[in-house]
Amino acid sequence: MIGVYDYTVILTYLSMISGCTGIIMSMSGVGHPYIGTLFLMLSGLCDAFDGMVARKKKNRTEMEKKFGVQIDSMSDLIAFGMLPLAIGVAMLRVSSRFTDRPYWITESKYVWYPILLVAIGIAYGLAGMIRLAYFNATEDERAAEAEEKGRQYFTGLPITTAALVFPFVLILHFFLRFDFSIAYYVVMALLAALFLGKFKMRKPGRAGLIIMIAIGVAEFSAIVWILLRNWI
Repeated sequence: MIGVYDYTVILTYLSMISGCTGIIMSMSGVGHPYIGTLFLMLSGLCDAFDGMVARKKKNRTEMEKKFGVQIDSMSDLIAFGMLPLAIGVAMLRVSSRFTDRPYWITESKYVWYPILLVAIGIAYGLAGMIRLAYFNATEDERAAEAEEKGRQYFTGLPITTAALVFPFVLILHFFLRFDFSIAYYVVMALLAALFLGKFKMRKPGRAGLIIMIAIGVAEFSAIVWILLRNWI
């Protein structure tokens, strides 16, 4: 078979599987955006360690390294590009504002709401794809720069930030008892712009990674509690 199947790519494959499962669970009739959010965070956890695991193998061939770079981006596009969009669409489906009364059908003055929100979601996905493709295309020169200068920063906001930002919006949606469906898309538009920004962000060290994992665990626990309290 073609491809790579050793331990260096397992977490990347699991992240992609989690992303696809989250899309299905968000969009299907038996699913819910909060369930999709759990899979978004699981993908984020896998992504946090996949590079670290891959670098443990000392004798990786150039093909294996390039293969890892490509599948990482493809997995990220699904998990952090398409899954947040599916969660956003699912929020409109289950939100009382958009289900109790179909504004865009019964009242023409509301027709632009869903069109605008879908356009924002598509722009978010496009921005994520452009970011990932750009960094794939510049991988060689970035690797040379890292070796020469010890580069320890991101250019623009990493797309994986979605794994922490969108769950926080959904948690606010529940605990504040306010419909954050529109706010979700506002955040999505902001992230799309930040994905393509040229500003520099220092990469998190060990302490920063621990803090992000702790935040993720807290958000995951909150989402599980919400699901247990309301739907199970």
